[in-house]
Amino acid sequence: MNAPKRRDRAATRSALLDAARRRFAEHGFDGTGVREIAADAGVDATLIFRYFGSKQDLFDAALATEVPAGLGERAAGPVEFTDALVKEVVFGDPAGTDGEHPLLLMLRSAGRPEVRARLHEEVCNGYLADLAARFDGEDAALRAELVGALLLGMGVMRAVVGSPVLPAADPERVRARVAAMVAALEA
Repeated sequence: MNAPKRRDRAATRSALLDAARRRFAEHGFDGTGVREIAADAGVDATLIFRYFGSKQDLFDAALATEVPAGLGERAAGPVEFTDALVKEVVFGDPAGTDGEHPLLLMLRSAGRPEVRARLHEEVCNGYLADLAARFDGEDAALRAELVGALLLGMGVMRAVVGSPVLPAADPERVRARVAAMVAALEA
């Protein structure tokens, strides 16, 4: 008699997250079903509810983007902080996206109030608040939002518009140009 197949919880969770990121990026929240996500991951749909609780909770987990590990410790000022974001978020290759930029996941689902609230929390109260704390003087929050607009614009140009220039550009050169812009805002 064959022993029952043991499930690797971490691998199953990871496969579900990868499948969810791809589906949500391609179809948005409303156009994605849990059965399709589960099928892509090669598991039964009930495991989504066991591991995540709900489709919304799975979406939240798929959407979660964390400030790159250790960024706060190694990025003293706004130029260094922004440089790390450009390197790891704009030019990084997030796992489980099959080339689909995480920005697509957000944009295709941004019509949902809970997604907008989550984005506000993560972007405004997360990245931008961290960046604003690194600026000295007046208008720190405004300068941080200007940098945020630049980075989101870069993401839109790459992921949505399909600009041929930015994705083909040398990341080091782009980072140097962005650093110069942020340094101008630092004054």
